[in-house]
Amino acid sequence: MVKQVRQERAIRTRNALIESAAALFARHGYEVVSLSTISARAGVSNGALHFHFPSKTALAEAVGAAAAQRFGRIIAGEVLPAQRGGVPERGGLPERGGVPERGGLAERGGVPERGGSPRHEGAPVYGGSSRYEGAPERGALPRRIEAPRRWDVPRRDEAASKQGAASRQNSALQTLIDTSHALLRGLGHDAVLRAGFALGDGAGAVGRGEDLYRRWQEWVAETLARAEREGLLARGLAVRDAVTAVVGATIGFAVLGGHEGQWLSRTTLTRFWTLLLPRLATPTALEGLMASGRLPETR
Repeated sequence: MVKQVRQERAIRTRNALIESAAALFARHGYEVVSLSTISARAGVSNGALHFHFPSKTALAEAVGAAAAQRFGRIIAGEVLPAQRGGVPERGGLPERGGVPERGGLAERGGVPERGGSPRHEGAPVYGGSSRYEGAPERGALPRRIEAPRRWDVPRRDEAASKQGAASRQNSALQTLIDTSHALLRGLGHDAVLRAGFALGDGAGAVGRGEDLYRRWQEWVAETLARAEREGLLARGLAVRDAVTAVVGATIGFAVLGGHEGQWLSRTTLTRFWTLLLPRLATPTALEGLMASGRLPETR
């Protein structure tokens, strides 16, 4: 029993040191952070730190390994504990929700789908149409477009349409959208993940962990290649161009998010996908795609 308690205490101490080091590395950089600062933030002695990690390099490698594991769970579609509650961890970047462009639409939530829940942050589901057509003249009421009655649509076609929409929401493109949202959400909440990206970046990162930027680029390339095989990409679109756009934007948001939390917000990434998807996907594939991403519990 005593041995088990000691082992559990050792695990908690080790994890606390990794979390402390990650938060400080992500905020101040690896070079300037001292071991004494890390141990003080973790609430442990310098001796306890050296018991678990003989050097700062060894500690950085442990942070990188933990970050790579969490990144692997994100691209595998798993939900990290820090992503469930929607509240940034201590020292994390807050989700500020983004700032509407001048003259743009308010981002306070959209119109609920028929039989569904309210849309988040006003993001459209492609393929839906407004019940009203055109802008009304001054002083006139908008012209209402009558929707077909349910019984006017053949049941077989209706079932096929629902099946097609469900298939598109499980497609490679929707997976890419969902995972990009999960990644930025993780970077906003998880100091270990942020530190892992920072430690693996550049030539000076040798020995400190995996290059997660490159791993993200490779995963995006594989996913878009799968989307091409599924016949989802627009005609004439080169996969390498799509990879460049997605990787460049998401990594750019990640870097900028280190200075301003709004770059990691769901609103920012939703606007990017709303802009890109009509150019990226075929008209058929576009129907049913959610630029705002599916919430983890609905996947």
